[in-house]
Amino acid sequence: MANNQSVRRNLDALTRGRIIGKLEEGRSVTSVAAEFGIAHSIVSRLWKQFQATGTAIRGFSSGRPRGTTPADDWYIVLQARRNRRQTAGEIARHTTQATGRLI
Repeated sequence: MANNQSVRRNLDALTRGRIIGKLEEGRSVTSVAAEFGIAHSIVSRLWKQFQATGTAIRGFSSGRPRGTTPADDWYIVLQARRNRRQTAGEIARHTTQATGRLI
């Protein structure tokens, strides 16, 4: 890998907690970053996020929520295979009738 490319790795919750703990003790951002071997901008961003939200835990909900379950997905595939002339709307209606959930 070339020197100008960075390696991106997520910090686990334990490491984030340890970093916040050291910053709360009064250590500088630069010294904490050097100890953990990460860029000071990462530590600074984590510290700002902690001060704003009161937590260092990352949110996991991103994007649009799933409308179907894996079982629903499998049912839709089976319906499409059984009758290849069905439109998507017909498959959605059949799936809604079978599962009771709007697709």
